[in-house]
Amino acid sequence: MKTIINTNFGKILAIAIISMVTFSASAQEEETTPKFSFSGTVDAYYRANITAPNDEDAIAPGSSFANLPGFSLGMANLIAAYEGEKVGFVADLVFGPRGTDAIFASPMYSATGDIVNQLYVYWNVSDAVTLTFGNFNTFLGYEVISPAANFNYSTSYLFSYGPFSHTGLKADFDLGNEWSAMVAVMNPTDLTEFNPTGDYAVGAQLGYSGQFLNFLYSQGGFEIDYTGGFDLSDEFYLGINAAHFSMEDDGGSFTGVALYPQYAVSETFSLGLRGEYFMEGDYFGAIGASDAEGDSSVLALTLTGSATIGNLILKPEIRLDSASEDAFIDNDLAPTSSLASVLFAAIYSF
Repeated sequence: MKTIINTNFGKILAIAIISMVTFSASAQEEETTPKFSFSGTVDAYYRANITAPNDEDAIAPGSSFANLPGFSLGMANLIAAYEGEKVGFVADLVFGPRGTDAIFASPMYSATGDIVNQLYVYWNVSDAVTLTFGNFNTFLGYEVISPAANFNYSTSYLFSYGPFSHTGLKADFDLGNEWSAMVAVMNPTDLTEFNPTGDYAVGAQLGYSGQFLNFLYSQGGFEIDYTGGFDLSDEFYLGINAAHFSMEDDGGSFTGVALYPQYAVSETFSLGLRGEYFMEGDYFGAIGASDAEGDSSVLALTLTGSATIGNLILKPEIRLDSASEDAFIDNDLAPTSSLASVLFAAIYSF
């Protein structure tokens, strides 16, 4: 029988988080001048298949974002933030296809649509403890929703099938000597506007020197995730992401690992490769085709260039997805196990 985190447990954990940090509160008045900032990005791209049609039969990799054919829109991302010494907020709004994909489970409440990517308040209880309350992007995974913060423009399977955002209460702890920790109680995964089930998810993170081990349990599903990276030289960086997710009672699973070697050719141009192996079980449905036992896998290689011109980033990219099953089609509309595609993206940050 599936184990569900009930309402009382969620309330108890929320009270426990507050109790752990309240003792650190100080009545000291804010001494610094509050800061209000406005920032964001605008992006668009062109994508075309090499080995598949680009008309009404166009197909795309089975990961999120950058899946539209021809000249296509990404999103406008507008972020307003207030930063005081002790308290602040972030209102992060998205418009466009990428933004719609990012908040795919919303709106559940609004009949006119939802544009909220993140919406939270925070309290720096002390130098070592911060409480965050509201809707915030996930703590799992190497990649993020904002295209300016990722090296590759298209996204990985690991990112696409992990959660994008959570709504709840989290507590971040600076443990000193480059150690950190986080605990959270949240609505079930993907329920970002309100909680219609009465169940709750719990999350945790342990970090050391830029390496993070993450945990998430939500409605019978458990995910463990490692995210990190290393500077191998002044020019060469290697990012790493590995994760495993499984549902109780054979409800589906996935396991994957992705490597992100990136080389700075000059101050304004870099090359990066994402090599990802992703496998699923019990008809999880991420890859698009499975064998008779519901298992399949995909190897995805993505080579991206990144050229910086002031606040503008230009990203040419070539991607090859090779699956264990016939998850794609070729130019003759016949099922095939591989897909080659190219894209060119432009991202402006302000």
